[in-house]
Amino acid sequence: MNLFDVYPLFDIHPIKGEGCYIFDEQGNKYLDFYGGHAVISVGHSHPHFVKKITTQLQSLGFYSNSVKNDLQVELAKKLGELSNCEAYNLFLCNSGAEANENALKLASFQNGKTKIIAFRKGFHGRTSAAVNVTDNAKIQAPINKTFKTELHDFNKIETVEASLKTGDICAVIIEGIQGIGGVEIPKPEFLEALESLCKKYNAILILDEIQSGYGRSGDFFAFQKSKITPDIITIAKGMGNGFPIGGVLIHPKFEAKYGLLGTTFGGNHLACAAGIAVLEILKKENLIAHSKELGNYFLQKLKTIEGILEVRGSGLMIGLEFDFPIKEFRKHLLFEEKIFTGSSSNPNVMRILPPLNITKKQVDFFIEKLETALQLIPIPSPI
Repeated sequence: MNLFDVYPLFDIHPIKGEGCYIFDEQGNKYLDFYGGHAVISVGHSHPHFVKKITTQLQSLGFYSNSVKNDLQVELAKKLGELSNCEAYNLFLCNSGAEANENALKLASFQNGKTKIIAFRKGFHGRTSAAVNVTDNAKIQAPINKTFKTELHDFNKIETVEASLKTGDICAVIIEGIQGIGGVEIPKPEFLEALESLCKKYNAILILDEIQSGYGRSGDFFAFQKSKITPDIITIAKGMGNGFPIGGVLIHPKFEAKYGLLGTTFGGNHLACAAGIAVLEILKKENLIAHSKELGNYFLQKLKTIEGILEVRGSGLMIGLEFDFPIKEFRKHLLFEEKIFTGSSSNPNVMRILPPLNITKKQVDFFIEKLETALQLIPIPSPI
């Protein structure tokens, strides 16, 4: 049997990770400034993370959600405390797409409506409902298009308000910071207006913090730079530092009923151990404040580099926009400078999403190599 060939692959075979580095089978060392799509939040093979999972596996790796699991209770408590979202309830699942599926389902259960407002360049997953609110027609099969989705521009409240006034909008789903869309940041006043309008017109406000959450932005959640209380918050990626886990934070106004939501693997013992370990590391090592402090330093340094059209971001979620497509430039950084970076749906935008425990020295090294690469490689003329 062969693998279903849906991923274009770099000719690199990582076999080991340590901190902010990964190593290939030939012993080459790569600085990881992408974290596998912002998944590696506390560094590769963090000793506490490894120990927590290993210890749990030696006792019990899995049993179903039909029995008590104290690890789920511990995870919810620690997540609430660190995120300042104690009033919410937690539903555990396996991925970001699944989190958004459940969020959209809950919203529709709550008000009985089906039309969704999402945003251009937004990405919410590849499964049925999640992909239908994602701005990428190429990955939407006909079967996915089972309800109407309206796409609006970021930070333009007038068009959103006009749609909400019709009274038929079930939910508004928005990323705390757009990731794949190129690190586009909603203005605090835009989010605050969205919350007000959703309340006025009986729509549910869903904050997708799958990429921008867990300290990535310098706050636990990116939306916390504004003064809002979302109805639903979705999480994944950095939540498990590589172990598959996702979650839905649900406002107490939603009533739980047996059978309303469900999952086989969500909230399993190993996943909870991974999730607890991440929260403990974030707290003990003060990584959220570190993300903000080092992110500010990083952003200021990047803004001094000639050849970057625009630098945007918050904390350690950074987008660099150039006036040329970055595909070959990223390859140069990867194969010649041994640095992983990320792409986006905008071919000119590079995403920088390192583990939250990177050092100032590693940031300076990245800056040096980026400047060198910009001088060395032939830059395509903008069309």
